Amino acid sequence: MPRIAYVRGRYIPHADAGIHIEDRGFQFADSVYEVVALVNGRLCDEVGHLDRLERSLGELRITMPMPRRSMELALRELVRRNRIKNGMVYMQVTRGIAPRDFLFPKKTDTTLVMTLYPAKYDIAARKAAVKKVITVPDIRWKRRDIKTTALIGQVLAKQAAADKGAYEAWMVDDDGFVTEGSSSNAWIIDKNRNLITRATSNNSILKGVTRSALQALCRKEKIRIVERKFTVAEAYKAQEAFCSSAVALIAPVVQIDGRKIGTGDAGEITCKLLDLYMEYATKTGGTQERWNPA
Repeated sequence: MPRIAYVRGRYIPHADAGIHIEDRGFQFADSVYEVVALVNGRLCDEVGHLDRLERSLGELRITMPMPRRSMELALRELVRRNRIKNGMVYMQVTRGIAPRDFLFPKKTDTTLVMTLYPAKYDIAARKAAVKKVITVPDIRWKRRDIKTTALIGQVLAKQAAADKGAYEAWMVDDDGFVTEGSSSNAWIIDKNRNLITRATSNNSILKGVTRSALQALCRKEKIRIVERKFTVAEAYKAQEAFCSSAVALIAPVVQIDGRKIGTGDAGEITCKLLDLYMEYATKTGGTQERWNPA
């Protein structure tokens, strides 16, 4: 069955989808995006993703393309038309079409584009598919709290990882502390079984929606989380490590810069978190709590 995309109010064949050459998302990356996992027909953490989308748009002074309820209905119609139960929804909102000028146009219609592609959520396979990570300098801008499509720093980091046969690149600030992955949040687990991840801030890391869901699950399960900076050297000595994102969910990391992490297999706590998250996603479709940018 051919894929269906949503472009500026129309459901059209994916192969025919396109935007105007003067769309500001294309010319300036003047746009934001979200990726939502579709698990067993449920949009996982939908509320959190739409909360963050609204927040990112507000920070860039871009108008929501439609009321929140209308957007929820459009998402479900996209899922229905594609007849996919497990996949990923990509949504992007731009400032719209206007003659090329750095200044905001005085009036324009916001562009909304959404696509859906299939994905597999085999828990055993994901535990077995352990990942290698490299570290690279973090060269991005200082508003990392906005999920903008201006991703050239992340593109270069991800390509550097691929060139070295790694899954992900963990970016490192000027003081030697890990910020986050090119497309994921970074976590380590120390010898005291503490989950450690960097605290969020405007110039530090993006507050991941999956990250927030994991934190809530850990609080419920009495798993201790410590939000603080950690160095590359500390990451090398970790007992376990993993990445989290809407696409990866939880990806076990067993090697960083060629150094083995823990036993070299997916760790006990990492596997437990993946089990907990998949149970949460498949049974509830994710939290319906509000997302908080703080």
